[in-house]
Amino acid sequence: MPLQTGAPAPTVTAPNQHGTQVSPAFDDPTVVYFYPEDETPGCTTEAVEFTAELETYREVGVAVYGVSVDDVESHAAFAASHDIEVDLLADPDGEVAAAFGVELRADGKTPRTTFVVVDGEIYDVYTDVKPSGHARTVLGDLLDDGIVDFPD
Repeated sequence: MPLQTGAPAPTVTAPNQHGTQVSPAFDDPTVVYFYPEDETPGCTTEAVEFTAELETYREVGVAVYGVSVDDVESHAAFAASHDIEVDLLADPDGEVAAAFGVELRADGKTPRTTFVVVDGEIYDVYTDVKPSGHARTVLGDLLDDGIVDFPD
């Protein structure tokens, strides 16, 4: 069962598509979205849309990470072919997924699940995510809830 609202964010470290080890601090608002697999239609839509919204996420002080069980090489090719700028964390052993309580499906892939972390705690969890429009929905929810605000 995915971590629930109010649970402390786990300490995780994984390489991104550039091979750099990343350990999100979760001090600032952070979005961590799990997706099944690189180069599939829904996953591509989700990653491209998070990249399209990335400048706005950064303007309001929100970090964004995508996570799947694909390896660094797969993430690198996926990011290059679709100009994805979001850090894509490689989780081939499912350790990051397990830390967030995301159970791998029967096919070994992560179900589409998004966590919003605020002040080191799980603030919101989205399950059964529909890829199209999800990046904008999460950003809108953060703004509507007053978690972040556009700078003056």
